[in-house]
Amino acid sequence: MTSMPASERLGSHIKRAEQALNATKTAVLRPAGLTVAQYAALLHLSDNPGISAAALARLCGVTPPTMNTVLKNLQDRALIERTPHEWHRNVLETRLTDEGRVVMADADARAVRVERALAAEFTDEERETLTRLLGRCVGLLEKERP
Repeated sequence: MTSMPASERLGSHIKRAEQALNATKTAVLRPAGLTVAQYAALLHLSDNPGISAAALARLCGVTPPTMNTVLKNLQDRALIERTPHEWHRNVLETRLTDEGRVVMADADARAVRVERALAAEFTDEERETLTRLLGRCVGLLEKERP
């Protein structure tokens, strides 16, 4: 017997919610031809053109090697282009291509439908409370990290 039942572990509930969100987004992004990780990269690239792979990895919450794989797949599909930085030749700047913007717009419309449906399950006050509570979780867990 464990010292704390699974039903009382907040981490289990957070993980289940994350898994359900990822599974739903995976299903709605499939017709756009993107994975959730690829969509996240395109989303952040649309807001941060020219960003480096390392900075993009941090924004997406993945390791740099994982992001390099994601970017290689997006580049192979001609959805992004990577060019050397003007002053730092060993840094590649990453930008969406025209085709990448088209795919991103389609994928984003699909993902936003999921986000809106999720948000609609809560009142404005509940959404604000949930956002604040999750922020507290993140703050505590980031402080506790070894």
